Amino acid sequence: MDIQLNGVSKSFGDQLAIDHVGFTINSGDICCLLGPSGSGKTTLIRLMIGALKADEGMIQLGETVMPSMAMLHNIGFMPQNDGLYEDLSADANLEFFGSIYKLGKAKLQARITEVLKLVDLTADRKKLVRNFSGGMKKRLSLAIAILHGPDILFLDEPTVGIDPILRRQIWDQFQMIRASGKTIIVSTHVMDEVLECDRAALIYNGRLIAYDTVPHLLDQTENGRIEELFLIAGREGGVGHA
Repeated sequence: MDIQLNGVSKSFGDQLAIDHVGFTINSGDICCLLGPSGSGKTTLIRLMIGALKADEGMIQLGETVMPSMAMLHNIGFMPQNDGLYEDLSADANLEFFGSIYKLGKAKLQARITEVLKLVDLTADRKKLVRNFSGGMKKRLSLAIAILHGPDILFLDEPTVGIDPILRRQIWDQFQMIRASGKTIIVSTHVMDEVLECDRAALIYNGRLIAYDTVPHLLDQTENGRIEELFLIAGREGGVGHA
């Protein structure tokens, strides 16, 4: 299902966090929310999943206006901070989060086996999470996010703090999930990660400064580096978006 944002704004007190943002994410795409730390990416994700309500504008997932409790079974969310229970094993973490979605015992056990294989943690399923490396925790968080088979996956800075080899492995897993027909929205401040995506929304000081396919965005630059568009925005107050 497509995701549509129309004139979305959100403030916290006197601080305007999101300023009249609007764009459409096509079903089956990987869309990158790209911008420096503090630009509003996490707030935008929280608005799209319905954890926050917009002050102005409207967000729709398919035909459903957000926030909507009914849409939660269609959404997977991987927060920036892992949110795992470190005194439990990987299996026990998945069983706990799976129980929230009322999958049924047999289906849940089958899904746990499937997602652990996907994120390459089968051999570590009985290990306590406190003994996991940072990369293993990221992969377990991804397994939890996809456990209930959501159509749309939101990933908030999923590769922050991990080394380049693990980042490559995690992006390979994202591509496999996308190949199964899922829509993925991923936020990052790592500029080269935009090359993994179909489209990118460039967020700067709470504003959408550009939104287009990645090749079209790169065509707007002189040196083929996406950060050039942020430099233009800083000097000129924004660039065009499609």
